[in-house]
Amino acid sequence: MPGKNEDHDALLAQYRPVVSFRVRRALGGDIPDWEDVVNEILTQVLEKVRNGEFRGECSLGTFIYTVTSRRIVDFIRQKTKILRNGPEPAEPLDPQESLESREKSDQLVRHIRTLKPKYRDVLFLFYFQELKREEVARRLGITPAKVSERLHYAQKLLRKKIIK
Repeated sequence: MPGKNEDHDALLAQYRPVVSFRVRRALGGDIPDWEDVVNEILTQVLEKVRNGEFRGECSLGTFIYTVTSRRIVDFIRQKTKILRNGPEPAEPLDPQESLESREKSDQLVRHIRTLKPKYRDVLFLFYFQELKREEVARRLGITPAKVSERLHYAQKLLRKKIIK
């Protein structure tokens, strides 16, 4: 039976360039996984031939083409499934928007610095340290209701300053 295995291996070696071309063309040559897909296809074809799933109703080339097409579709489905569940990439800001955003941030920082320390401290702890109201209240020695009141008033003052 070793002669039969050698025949299969020779046939697979013959079809490797064709399968590689088809996979690279379908997936794109810049995808690093294309060689793995080719190896999976050839291994799958060899297993199917040895298990008797290839009955000879069509040529071996047609059989390999069919297996290749199905594996390419499976690979693409798997990748799109992963992409669908992944986070959306952030759209890059154009330079003008980036500059405007930086200017607004600088302006906000300047306005925050002009606030009284009791408002500035509450804003810093709540928004920048991301502490809960109860933790801010404990650190400043005031009630959580007072924290909410100061946050609301500080935001009101900042809105007035930014609108001017």
